[in-house]
Amino acid sequence: MSATTILDTAPLGALIRYTDSSPKPPARFTKKLAAWERSNGVGRLVKKEPPRPYPTWTAPASFTLHEGNFSSDGVILVTIMRTHSADSALTFEVAEEPQPGQVRVLLDFGGCTELLHLAESVTAAELWIAKEGYRNARLEIVGSEDGDRAGGAELAA
Repeated sequence: MSATTILDTAPLGALIRYTDSSPKPPARFTKKLAAWERSNGVGRLVKKEPPRPYPTWTAPASFTLHEGNFSSDGVILVTIMRTHSADSALTFEVAEEPQPGQVRVLLDFGGCTELLHLAESVTAAELWIAKEGYRNARLEIVGSEDGDRAGGAELAA
């Protein structure tokens, strides 16, 4: 499916697989393999952004995938996020959707909603918020009708 289909139909928290349909090169070709990995991978959908007008042009709609973290001794050092625009030539597919009953920890800013964490329960989500210290985070239960909020604003660190 196309990037616009992902923007229109995929829920926040879904695992999205993307590819350029080229075969994976052998491991001995390290530069070719690194280039292939930039166009073929999987990530969790964490943000959708509408088109943004600027004085001289309009940026297309886009979405951001969280591809992973590099950590040391339990401390996250680098977070890998990749943003794809609606006019991307890559092919996308929804590999997995969030399960009903899971809880999205969301943060609203700049007119967009960003997924911070996908928890197994409300209790786990509240513990994550308390540990990470997001004051304006809100909770949303996956599968609740009309995206009813489970609670959450103004939780102190």
